[in-house]
Amino acid sequence: MARRFQFERTVLPHLRSAVQRQRQVNPRLNRIVSWISSVGAAVALADLDGDGLPNDYCLVDPRTDDVIIGPVPGTGERYASFSLRPDSSIYNSAAMAPMGCLITDLNEDGLEDVVVYYWGRTPIAFLQRQRQNLTLSRTNFVSQELVPGGERWYTNAALVADVDGDGNADLVFGNYFPDGSVVLGADGPVEMQESMSNAANGGSKPILLWKSAKAGEAPSVQYKVVKDPSLGTGWTLAIAACDIDGDLLPELYIANDFGPDVLVHNESSPGKLSFRRLHGRRGWTTPKSKVIGQDSFKGMGVDCNDLNEDGIPDFMVSNIADSYALEESNLVFVSTGDVNALVSGIAPYREVGESLGLARSGWSWDVRFGDFDNDGVPEVLQAAGFDKGTVNRWPELHELAMGNDLMLSNPNHWPRFVDGDDLSGNKDHNRFFVRDRSGRFFDVSDEIGLADSQLTRGIAVGDIDGDGRLDFVVANQWGDSYVFRNVRESSGLFLGFHVVLPIYPQSISFSKGYPSKGALVSPAYGTKVKVYLPDGRNLTKEVDGGNGHSGKSSPDVQFGLGEVGQHSLYVTFDWRDRRGKVRHSSGRFMPGWHTVQLGE
Repeated sequence: MARRFQFERTVLPHLRSAVQRQRQVNPRLNRIVSWISSVGAAVALADLDGDGLPNDYCLVDPRTDDVIIGPVPGTGERYASFSLRPDSSIYNSAAMAPMGCLITDLNEDGLEDVVVYYWGRTPIAFLQRQRQNLTLSRTNFVSQELVPGGERWYTNAALVADVDGDGNADLVFGNYFPDGSVVLGADGPVEMQESMSNAANGGSKPILLWKSAKAGEAPSVQYKVVKDPSLGTGWTLAIAACDIDGDLLPELYIANDFGPDVLVHNESSPGKLSFRRLHGRRGWTTPKSKVIGQDSFKGMGVDCNDLNEDGIPDFMVSNIADSYALEESNLVFVSTGDVNALVSGIAPYREVGESLGLARSGWSWDVRFGDFDNDGVPEVLQAAGFDKGTVNRWPELHELAMGNDLMLSNPNHWPRFVDGDDLSGNKDHNRFFVRDRSGRFFDVSDEIGLADSQLTRGIAVGDIDGDGRLDFVVANQWGDSYVFRNVRESSGLFLGFHVVLPIYPQSISFSKGYPSKGALVSPAYGTKVKVYLPDGRNLTKEVDGGNGHSGKSSPDVQFGLGEVGQHSLYVTFDWRDRRGKVRHSSGRFMPGWHTVQLGE
């Protein structure tokens, strides 16, 4: 299995020498400074410079708290890397820190913008000005507060999706600490989770509904902020948006630390959010935590993929599954096909992680599906590792986990986790799971050179050089981050789509290859693409708007074709146009990359 994969590793450049290994925290949190300093590394892949390829990255490096924009190494020096920094009038580096970035076209002018989300404040948009050439620099971006008012959010998850079905892309955020806490820099109110298994005293889940926008030299965008109580106040680390019932309204899976995850059925209409909470059915042999909505685990990453090829997205959720540490379980929820159960509040899923070989790994974070050898079967990439040191602190963490929940919210009751302590840091490593003919997955990370400990938080996947082989980038906490370029020559054929919406109403068009340089188009988030194979199988994917923890994959859609050969394949597309109307189209395509411009 391992011989089918080969990657070349290159470090992502950082702009300044490393200046910190831990964060300056609220004095009340000094005894657990390493725990508080465990997140912040993030990466996104997209086409920022308009050359048609997802070969630009946004990296959040916690060593300097820089938000770095640059061309992926090995894809040409098209522009010099630079950092996006907010104006000092709205940003206090002592009390705020970046946690991740989304690359998306906020104001629908055909240029990709950047949303940076933080601990200690609300997200900031960096909107691209219309420019005369393709050279990218810091001066191309205008910063704007998305949520004026000075609220303190602690955001660890974000994505783009048309949540209300009006045809415009909205923003979904998952906050970790309770809103208004003082975690960084200064003294102030702060509390930890109220339980290791059922904590509900975390942050809000705000959704920013798109209202209006302006392009040009002074671009801007306006949103309506909605905090729907049905999404809960768990300690959120990851979110996924996937359409379960085929109505092109994305359902939301919210992965919460220290307690039950949340899956909601989306029943919204333009301008009005409405969600129904879903719960799985539990049989007498089913452990409680393997039922959607009832788990007590540490949800730290989530991604969608149609594992059983029934056209319905399935979910894999990262938890702590570290032997001789805290053996919970990664969760893999595969659909039963009964989408009619959604209207009754029932999640039509069963948990199969152990039988698939995906239940056990380490202290896990981001998780990503991707067909890296183009055989038509997805592999699974999973980030792992918490904090490196010389003193094993798992015994103390075991005592904390077994203690009385009433003690947890007060950080003075916690054992010390400071510089030099180790929690799944030196022995943990990222996983690369490959499925064999039996249907079970096996970890081959050691055989393909990925088994060194990196303390990875985010993973972004995309074909950065357009050769049809998926590459990936990892964002590492307190260390160098890397791009892994796929160099295996014997990969199979593929069918890939750049699915975009024009900035003005136009007719539908298909073209071979990549979008033309400088084309003013936006990713068509949530579009469902279905490929019909000659053997009767169907492959289904959606245009991804940022599922997961802190890694944001390219929005392009790519299918491995295995042994199909050079034949035209029938493909269908379902989407909402700029006015929110549901549209359908289809065509026949030969293997390779294609640009699909959806219209009216």
